[in-house]
Formats: sequence, structure tokens, C-alpha cells
Amino acid sequence: MFEEIFLQPAAAKHRNAPLADPRAGYLLHLKAGGAQRTTLRKHANAHLNLVRLLGLRDGDRISQNDIETAAKLWANPEGRRSDRAATNKAKQRFVSHCADLLHHLGWIEPDHAVHPYATELSAYETWLRKERGLSAETIRGYCRAAEHLLTRIAVRGVLISALSIADIDDIIGDEHRRGVWSRRTLHDFAQRLRSFIAFAEKRQWCRPGLAAGIVAPGYMDKEVLPKGVERNDVERLLASVSGERTVDLRDRAILMLFSSYGLRVAEVAGLRLDDLDWDADMLRVRCPKPGRTHLWPLSQEVGQAILDYLQHGRPTGYGRAVFFTSRAPIRPLDRKALGKIVRDRLAGVGVLTGRRGPHALRHAAAQHLLDRGVSMKVIGDFLGHRNPSSTAIYAKVDLAALREVAALDLEALL
Repeated sequence: MFEEIFLQPAAAKHRNAPLADPRAGYLLHLKAGGAQRTTLRKHANAHLNLVRLLGLRDGDRISQNDIETAAKLWANPEGRRSDRAATNKAKQRFVSHCADLLHHLGWIEPDHAVHPYATELSAYETWLRKERGLSAETIRGYCRAAEHLLTRIAVRGVLISALSIADIDDIIGDEHRRGVWSRRTLHDFAQRLRSFIAFAEKRQWCRPGLAAGIVAPGYMDKEVLPKGVERNDVERLLASVSGERTVDLRDRAILMLFSSYGLRVAEVAGLRLDDLDWDADMLRVRCPKPGRTHLWPLSQEVGQAILDYLQHGRPTGYGRAVFFTSRAPIRPLDRKALGKIVRDRLAGVGVLTGRRGPHALRHAAAQHLLDRGVSMKVIGDFLGHRNPSSTAIYAKVDLAALREVAALDLEALL
């Protein structure tokens, strides 16, 4: 493997150093994931320096602190055989490359910083999943609230068995005083705490009656208008990804799906090649939140954008997902990656304030329909809302603009 990415005598230097076979095996793993030669060389050089600086031998157990120590030694001019020290970015890259290797080989020491209430959190997560049957995303939200509470009381030195309603009120009040969370966020946090405390009461972890005493901060449903991106900003956004680079082809198709169909981020992340019916010009979208599947007419421009990416930008041989990362390791884009694409692209056209994630484009699509006179029923069907009240909030913007229309013209959204 070293002969593929280095010329002699550099290849021999890597081959003759300790742990050559495990290091070469990991480089093959990276190559299979789509890593280019320049990337493989950076990894290989970091691995070689780690082996030499720490004197690694087969089967050694290495901690994260050991990697940090090696990075400090390597960053010095003497360690790099250079006339200047490494930058912080180079040090971070060295640590990342070395940690990835050791994790892959199973040689890194596990992090012993276990949450003091790890057992309770695990039991709560299992109950939410098996007994209540909640979605993975909802479970994460409930568990984050429980972990936040338990972390705060651990810092205060309060045992859960001695937890009082005053402690809970103080923790909610602290978040209010910080001024970072909105009233809606505080409201949801308190509601989720009530669920966890009720669970804890049934298992006699805490004193009874606490859950009933948790009062969520006042919040009227839909008292705040959804924050979308202005339509002219959406148009500038789509115009900014007109290039022929692989990343432009991919991002244009993604942004069109968000801004034209108002899809949720999980719906775009879940798209598969089988969801595209080119003969019937239809798009199948699985909706995790309502728990059902929708069929959409595939508009010409959106379909062409997806087809351009599939033909000229999408990597092959990595699965049936539609959208993949543009750099190694090649893998399907997840919710986090899609959110970053939207935020970065909006920042690139000067949209730097307000909500700038995929959901802002969803709201922009809905508001555009409302402004064009599309009925609330059609907008609700368009967004995949089960409850008409979920759509009613858009009517607060311009009630006079509502009127019935015969059909939904997706082409006009672009």
C-alpha cells in the first residue's frame, strides 16, 4: 500500500517502520472509503510519526492524552524536522488522524468519564423506546433534557434522591436568566423534565410528587410566526449553485428539494434511488415525523437537477442513498451534514442572521404558497401536516391572500 502513495525511498521508510501491516491495512480501509492519494499520504505520515514518538508496539493501549502528548512533540520544529512549529490546525489534524487509526485498530483506551447517572439515563432511554414507542429523534430530545438536569444537579452536589422542586425551578430559571433559550425552548424543556421525573418517581429514585409540581413557563402555541428565508434570498441561493463542480451539482439538487417541496431534513436524508420514478415523473418521500409516505410530482427543473448530480457527481458503489459526501470517507449525507450545507450556502449569499437551516427553507416554501393564494388545505397537504392547526400559523401573515386554487404548480416555486 505504501508503494501506491509514496515514491522511493519514502515508501520503504514507511514499510520498514514498526506496525507497518496495521498501518497499511487502515490506509486500504480509507482508500475503499474514497480517500485520495494526498489524503492517504497525510494520514500515513501522521501514523508514522505517532509510532516513532510513542515507540508503539503491537497490542499497545493508547489514551487520548498520549495522542495529545505526541502531537505536542511533533508540533515542535525538532519533532517535525522543520524550521518552524506546526499550526494549531495542523496539530488538530495530526490528533484526528492518529485517533482514527487507533480507534480502527481497537487500541485506544476508552474514556472513563462516565456520567454519574448513566444507568438511570440508559433505563429512561430504553423505556421511551420500548414502552412508549417514540421516534429516535424524539427520544434524543427527551434524553437530552434528562441528562441536562442530572448533570446540573451532579455539579451542585445534589443527589436525585434528595431532589426538590426548588432545585428544578432553579435549573429552569438559570436557563431563563441566561437568555439563550426562547420561551418555546424553556416550555419544551420543562415538559420533558416532567416526563423524566414522573419516570423516576415510579422507580423510587426521587421523592413522589415532584412531577406534578413542575410548571412549564407560559407559552401560547404558535404565538411566534415561523421564520423563513425571504423569497429573493431563496432565488439568490439557487443562483449561487449553478456551477458544474460535483459539490455544486449535489447542493443545487438538495436546495431545490428544500425550497421547492418544503421537505424536512430527515426526508431528504432518507431519499433512495428507488424513490425516483423517472417514467411517471414521481418522487416518493418517506416522512418520519407523520410516519407515512407521500408521492410528489417530480417537476422538470428539480428532476433535471437531481439527474445532473446522479450522472455527473454522485459516487457509485457506496449504497442506494441519493446524496453522499463529496470527500472521503464517502458516506450518505445525514441530517447534520445537510443542515451545514444549507447554512453555509446561505452565508455565501450574505444571509447571516435569523434561522438559516433547512426548516427555514421549508417555511419559505409555505409562505410563498400562501402569498400566491394557495389554500390552507393545499398548503397542509404540501407540507405533510396531519393537523390543520399546524398550517394555520401561516395565515397570520396575510389572511387576505387566502383563496382557493385549482392546482398546485410546483414549477412556479422555482
